Amino acid sequence: MNFPSSTRRIVTVDDEALAQRCARGRIVLIDDHPEVVQALTNLLHLEGFACEGYPSASAYLEALQRQDPVFPGPACILSDMRMPGLDGLELLAQMSARDEMPVILMSGASGIRDAVEGFRTGAVDFLVKPVETEELLGAVTKALALSAQSREQRTRGHDLAQRLASLTPREQTVAARVAQGETNVQVAEELGISLRSVKRIRQSAAAKLGAESTAELVLKFTEGKRGV
Repeated sequence: MNFPSSTRRIVTVDDEALAQRCARGRIVLIDDHPEVVQALTNLLHLEGFACEGYPSASAYLEALQRQDPVFPGPACILSDMRMPGLDGLELLAQMSARDEMPVILMSGASGIRDAVEGFRTGAVDFLVKPVETEELLGAVTKALALSAQSREQRTRGHDLAQRLASLTPREQTVAARVAQGETNVQVAEELGISLRSVKRIRQSAAAKLGAESTAELVLKFTEGKRGV
């Protein structure tokens, strides 16, 4: 299940302030106790983060389906483990396809078995209530770093895909043979073209891929074909 959201535009001064918080990190807080959500929001706001609070996992999933625009930046989910209806583990399972949204689970009643199950399902951390401030901030920092890394990889993959699509069929063929380890002479013989033509086509392909060496050409062409 994946609900892509469009990028929100800055219109007001408040929007600009929120965008700055989102750039630092956006934390989705899910807990059926409003006082817990408020306390965590206050703490994370002091650290400069943006926060969204929801009373249940279902309420958050409904918000995702609306695909409301959001400001860019890393994001993670901090969810209670034990809630009426959809619990933290079930939410985690549904969010597994959204690599940019790491999930931190927390609970005051769960034991070691629940923590193990949470990690096995994909949680990046498991916190026991009442959560110590340093422990919470450490888990959030880790989750946001994972989110930023995932976003960077997707952006890089999209850029490589666009660069690869800009290659002509001949450039694709030459780059593919170079990636397979063939020399310029071998490529020229296999394609029945001059060595000079191979060098020219290879240089053009490298320029389009943003590669400054043979190793970089091979790496970027291979990653582009693989989708990073």
